[in-house]
Amino acid sequence: MLLPVGGLEMNSTMDDMSLLHAHRHHLVVRELGEEIDLEIGPGDDDPTFSSTPLISGPTREPSVEEHDDSKHMVMVSQLSSEDQDLSKSHSGKRKKKVVKRWREEWADTYKWAYVDVKEGTARIFCSVCREYGRKHRRNPYGNEGSRNMQMSALEEHNNSLLHKEALRLQMASKDKIIVDKPIYVKALMSKTAGTIVEAAVKRDPHEFEFIQCAQEVVHALERVIAKNSHYVNMMERLLEPERMIVFRVPWVDDRGEAHVNRGFRVQFNQTLGPCRGGLRFHPSMNLSIAKFLGFQQTLKCALSPYKLGGAAGGSDLDPKGKSDGEIMRFCQSYINELYRYLGPDKDLPSEEMGVGAREMGYMFGQYRRLASHVQGSFTGPRIIWSGASLRTEATGYGLLSGEDEVIGGVLGSWVFFAQLILADMNKELKGLRCGVSGSGKIAMHVLEKLLAFGAIPITISDAKGYLVDEDGFDYMKIQFLRDIKAQNRSLRDYSKTYARSKYYDEVKPWTERCDVAFPCASQNEIDQSDAINLVNSGCRILVEGSNMPCTPEAVDVLRKANVLIAPAIAAGAGGVAAGELELINWSPEEFESKLQDAMKQTYQRALKAATDFGYQKESPEALLHGAAISAFLSIASGMSDQGCV
Repeated sequence: MLLPVGGLEMNSTMDDMSLLHAHRHHLVVRELGEEIDLEIGPGDDDPTFSSTPLISGPTREPSVEEHDDSKHMVMVSQLSSEDQDLSKSHSGKRKKKVVKRWREEWADTYKWAYVDVKEGTARIFCSVCREYGRKHRRNPYGNEGSRNMQMSALEEHNNSLLHKEALRLQMASKDKIIVDKPIYVKALMSKTAGTIVEAAVKRDPHEFEFIQCAQEVVHALERVIAKNSHYVNMMERLLEPERMIVFRVPWVDDRGEAHVNRGFRVQFNQTLGPCRGGLRFHPSMNLSIAKFLGFQQTLKCALSPYKLGGAAGGSDLDPKGKSDGEIMRFCQSYINELYRYLGPDKDLPSEEMGVGAREMGYMFGQYRRLASHVQGSFTGPRIIWSGASLRTEATGYGLLSGEDEVIGGVLGSWVFFAQLILADMNKELKGLRCGVSGSGKIAMHVLEKLLAFGAIPITISDAKGYLVDEDGFDYMKIQFLRDIKAQNRSLRDYSKTYARSKYYDEVKPWTERCDVAFPCASQNEIDQSDAINLVNSGCRILVEGSNMPCTPEAVDVLRKANVLIAPAIAAGAGGVAAGELELINWSPEEFESKLQDAMKQTYQRALKAATDFGYQKESPEALLHGAAISAFLSIASGMSDQGCV
């Protein structure tokens, strides 16, 4: 039985109201201030279920004590005797079903549904995707002692028809789902460091990714700030980008329809030199992400042997499914606005998520046309228009070294960085099980370089789930994966060819047993529960392939479990070095040697800074804090010399 919400009348049929087929579950109406009680009717095997009318009853004003409890998704509703009599009148038409009182400990576990009013009708929404679907045709809670009772809330949600229907509706409408993201503020040791974070939160309260990144860096710099209060002002200045460019990008698709996207470029800091940084084309792209990527790139450039400034940008365009003509028109429109801020002595963009050789080629062509010169090209794979490049190889190079061909392969700095860490422990990558997330350029080339070191890469993932091969991927299997991705097929097709592999829907690869983890998908892909799974799976080293792949809560879990974290600003510094090295026509052997040397210097600088400020070399925080300290001190020194500019 459903009581009316806020005086609104309910429709009389179950088809008009997407009810959750479950035991009585206490829910709260978000942003409406009223409480409802959900009474479950008969099961799917009852043909009268779809035509069972909703029984209305008087609403009850919540007490002050109950109103406070509603914040915890706990509520108590009373059914009037009149309602009970009305419900009994239908007992002859449907199966008799005993509804047990829902246990409080389980009620707090399943918080993935809530009630809201849409177009004058109260509906039950999925808390994860914020959509409503059709009837739940199965009982997600099950009877006492049943297997369903033992399933986790997340598994229940993913398996529910409500969620699947919500996903179907989302894909059909292509609407963006906005989920509230609370800012997680850590307790800092020093009050001074805390004021820096507070000022950033006050200035940009809705830029969650940027505040998270700034908070992690400030946390790493606490001992530096404590020794010299002059650095407080330096950090406050550093957290404000030098230039933020936001503009519209109009373009026309193949059908002649006009579209408008938003373009970004944040030139974060040029104290050490002209900007370098990637361009990301992805629907989630916004100013907060551009700022966080630019800040990380600034630190990454400062930590590398080649002193440069940091920048980042992109657009909220989704390049998937777009034709070459559509991408060309979009890229040309994007550069029409941005070209005046680019140049070899200003800012040279590079590849990032959603931007590859095709996109970089179109953008460089339009830049050359508008600027009337070709001095200093964009950093990226220049297949025809400027010869072969090692840029893609180098992006993944920091993690490893190998005998890959120069053209068409990414060397991956993260693998070589992992080898440097293990070498200090008198160990090596050979024979270690490695978990990799993502299936883009970085992830694929990390797999290749892990093989070059004799490691056993076992996982890869996409937006819909992950693939695990217990035998490990080899070069032939990786090429097969590349073919699958090139044809826009699902990773599930891999398991049809290799029987020892399995694809899991709607989950991440961090439950698989591994020694070293390489998250290479996107920011915040590892949350607290994923971090716990990693610890339980035996992971002892995590090398950040993507920028800021761990949430603050996940970082805390990994630190407490003594999992050593290699930060992206250090492990990914190979991309910065490669962007400069590629300007000279090195042989593959010379290029690899130079790049390995650059990664060694980066690793040693991070460790030295950590030990200088009292972090033990074996500490899980040594590299994480040491990299941020070394990069910040380089930038702060330049800022001090150049004055207040």
